[in-house]
Formats: sequence, structure tokens, C-alpha cells
Amino acid sequence: MPPTAAESESSPDIAEILRTGEMELIGQIRGASNATLVCEASLGEHSLRCVYKPVRGEQPLWDFPDGTLAGREIASFRISDALGWSVIPTTVFRDGQFGPGMVQRWIDTPEPADTVPEHLDLVDLCPTAMVPENFRRVIDAYDARGEEVTLVHADDPRLQRMAVLDVVINNADRKGGHVLEGLDGQVYGVDHGICLHSEDKLRTVLWGWADEPVPAHLVADIETLLVELTTADSALARDLPMLVTPTEVAALALRARELVENPVMPSADRSRPIPWPAF
Repeated sequence: MPPTAAESESSPDIAEILRTGEMELIGQIRGASNATLVCEASLGEHSLRCVYKPVRGEQPLWDFPDGTLAGREIASFRISDALGWSVIPTTVFRDGQFGPGMVQRWIDTPEPADTVPEHLDLVDLCPTAMVPENFRRVIDAYDARGEEVTLVHADDPRLQRMAVLDVVINNADRKGGHVLEGLDGQVYGVDHGICLHSEDKLRTVLWGWADEPVPAHLVADIETLLVELTTADSALARDLPMLVTPTEVAALALRARELVENPVMPSADRSRPIPWPAF
């Protein structure tokens, strides 16, 4: 069920339920590269479905330190929250049945529109000759039958905001399956375990705005974030070094400053622009 007005993303009740509620394991997401468990967190009369990723279930990566993915998920949420964008569902760090880990509010999505053959998801593949006007082309390819297809995403301001966030947090894994349209009409991004590296690792399916100006209202929000990052007594500046390294926090501030000074989306002209698989 979608959250009520009292359970909106801005409500502290959600974080409190996730942080201190009793968690009951109800399932597991198969196919995830890291252990991803579905739980129900209950506190008094309130309960929320959530995703629990224990640190012990994280798979080692050659370019990210072991045991750091949960911290990166929480740091990414804190940055999205500080921007006021609510792109990432409420995310906390807590202990659980399989040890400490990341816990994030579950996002309910509409049922697939199987009865509308021409319907495209926010990020999708379609025949190259049939890209709708309200979608942006990312890359042309061939499907398993040798037919020409194009990776596309909607020309949607909710997605554009997500694309800008990915630049700020240096998201190395924005797959199509990580973009969720909630029943509340919001668009959410999930799976931010490999973000915030100090080296440029941006890999995303949201390249439709490459080399284009960042909208002024988003730049203004990034300016506000930059103030928080550089104010020593702000909660964000205090907490981020406990979630990622000080070097990565400095790189985050540098990316934010560069976007403010030169508000243009980066070019997709790089050796590995899209994560694999793309969905």
C-alpha cells in the first residue's frame, strides 16, 4: 500500500519504524548480486514493508572496499534528502536477523500494463523505428533475433532529477530496473551500493540529457547541498565521513561545486557508460 499523508517520505515516523521496529522476514529477492531480503518492520500499530541488505551478504568488488555498500546506500539517501528531491526511499542502518545492514522502505509499483502493448516503462527497449516523441534515445543495439532496438527513457523531469543526482553521487550502477514508479506518482531510485567513489565511475541508462544544461532549480538545490557539505557543524558534514571515506566526501563536494560552476550534464563519451546488464 502507498504511504498515507502521515507516512510521507518527510515524516520521521518512517525512519523510526525502519530503525527500531521489529523486523519479520517474509521473502528474498532472487537474482540480486547481494543478499536482499524483504521484511515487515512493525512498531506499535504501524508497519512498513522494507528491504534489508545485511553487510555479511555483500559480494566483494574489486574497485570498492569490502563491507561498505550499506554505508554508501545510506549516504546516497542522506544526500538525496538534503537536496530535497526524495529520489531515494528512506534508508537507515540497523541490526537485523543476519547482522547489521541497510534497511530501506519498500516501494509498491503499478502492475505491468500487459493489456497495452505499446506501453513503455520509464526505461525500456523499443524498435528503433518506433521511439515515441516523449522518449529520449540512449543507444541503438540488436536484440536476440537480430532486430534493431533502442534503449530509451522517458523525457520526464522526475527522471532528469534522478540523472542529476547520479552525477552528484557518482552512481556506477543506474540500471533500468533500479528506476521505480511508485503508486504515489513519485519516481524512486534504488540500489545505491556502488556510489560515491572518489574516481569517476558514472554508469547509467539515463544518458538522454548528456551535454545539456542542468535546470536552474536543480542547480540551486545543489548549491544548498554544497553549503551543508562545507559547513562543519551541519549534520550531513558530520555524518557522511562515518558512512564513506573523507576522500570520497571531498570528491562529492568537488562534483557538486563543478556542477554549480558549470551546470552541464557530463558526456556519455566514455569507455563504459552503461552498466551491464542494463536492466
